[in-house]
Amino acid sequence: MSKNSLDFIRKKLNRSNVILSLTVLFVILVIVVGLVVFRFNILRYNVQSDDKVYDKYYVMITDNYKSDFWQEIYKGAFDAAQEQNIYVDLLGDNLPTQYSCEQLMKIAIASKVDGIMVYANESDEMTALIDDAEAKGIPVVTLYSDNTHSDRLSYVGIGSYNIGKEYGKQIINIMKDKENTTGYTDGSNMTNIAILIDSDAKETGQNILISAIKDVIEQNKPEGSDFTLNMITVNNTNAFSVEESIRDIFFADDIPDVIVCLNELNTVCAYQALVDFNRVGQTDILGYYDSEAIIREIEKGTVYATIGIDTKQLGEYCISALSDYYEYGSTNQYYTADVILINKNNVELYHKAKGVEQDE
Repeated sequence: MSKNSLDFIRKKLNRSNVILSLTVLFVILVIVVGLVVFRFNILRYNVQSDDKVYDKYYVMITDNYKSDFWQEIYKGAFDAAQEQNIYVDLLGDNLPTQYSCEQLMKIAIASKVDGIMVYANESDEMTALIDDAEAKGIPVVTLYSDNTHSDRLSYVGIGSYNIGKEYGKQIINIMKDKENTTGYTDGSNMTNIAILIDSDAKETGQNILISAIKDVIEQNKPEGSDFTLNMITVNNTNAFSVEESIRDIFFADDIPDVIVCLNELNTVCAYQALVDFNRVGQTDILGYYDSEAIIREIEKGTVYATIGIDTKQLGEYCISALSDYYEYGSTNQYYTADVILINKNNVELYHKAKGVEQDE
């Protein structure tokens, strides 16, 4: 090998080492900056509230702290914690940069908080972080999405099978409506169903939900009707990529008759695309979460039905799990929040119930 070739290889290796070193330094810097800002916010909070000393300090970690869904869960946890003289921080809400759940976990562990509520996943990194927190005496509650292989204290979530059954019942109603409209009885009345799955989804809860949908339809589909069930992956890197993924569905030759959304953002993007592509009345959307915007679309007929989740209860259960641990040394392993299906038939009752709840 010539001297020039060796020099070239050495230069490439040196360049690679420099890039690797810079990457490692950048990651360390991100964590350090986040930790410093986090500490600053804690100190600032203490200064503003020097007449109030809390017994414990918990943090909640999510992948999208700006959404109505997570803000409602946080409010439920915050209010429940206040009654016990505990302060809860929605970690990331006051930080200048968007951090991943894993990065926020590192910040929380380094800050030695008294408890962590985290929107988890089944990745090895998340498992290691949860185990590290538990080993350092910080109890961890997985919230809404579990990590079953970790040493987490409790899981607070929803009954995936029950939600799947509710979706399945609504799809049966859609199939019956379609049969009444078309009059087909020869088996050609096919309903194409698409379930939107996030690209980073690894949780078993979604598989249980999908299984429940399929079971209900198989057992109750109208005679002479049939269905196809397809999973469509949505790139959930950011809001723009979600919107693009869902709009691509409407550019396809075979547009689904029913689209099942498993989170708030997918629901919003789906009904907006439905309107943009003039598919209202041709494609039915089963949504997720009961934000004011989604409820309005049910009233307008754009969304067929949605799943309402007791977000306040999710937040309260997180505090219960952590408080029981500190008081009794143990707690329930699973907490399941209530859900309700909302459609055009009960949306007025839903409004009345909400009004009474808010008045109280």
